[in-house]
Amino acid sequence: MLTVQEAEVQRRCDRNRKRSKRRPIYCPIHQCYIDSVSQKYGLFADKPGQLQARGVKRKESIMLVAAKTTVSLAGEWIEAFWCEECQETKWYHVRKDGSKYTITIVPTELWQQATGVINPHQNPSVSEFTYRQSCIPGGKTIKDFRMMN
Repeated sequence: MLTVQEAEVQRRCDRNRKRSKRRPIYCPIHQCYIDSVSQKYGLFADKPGQLQARGVKRKESIMLVAAKTTVSLAGEWIEAFWCEECQETKWYHVRKDGSKYTITIVPTELWQQATGVINPHQNPSVSEFTYRQSCIPGGKTIKDFRMMN
């Protein structure tokens, strides 16, 4: 049982803690904390079936995609994590439901739904320059050909 002084110290410590608490995300293999080593890459849906798979009614999903072209998926993203036990970085699909996080290895089809992320499983024989040029709409840019002084 805590004394009055110990209880007061405990309340003061809880009140003064301004830092955010660590996200409770664990390695699915070893059940240890895993550390984020990338930013969060948000997901979007551009087909009604993708929304229907997340519980949106058929008619609503068709109307949403028709009106907005793409719909941001709240509470879902792709992020890379480092596991101390595995000694490697893995990409996970993270879903947040309240204060609970669910992680799974990123399926191939989700890479096309992520915003601003480059698929790490792309063809390694293609150079970064060629890959960037292939991603530019229209492909007519002179930015990469400027002379350095």
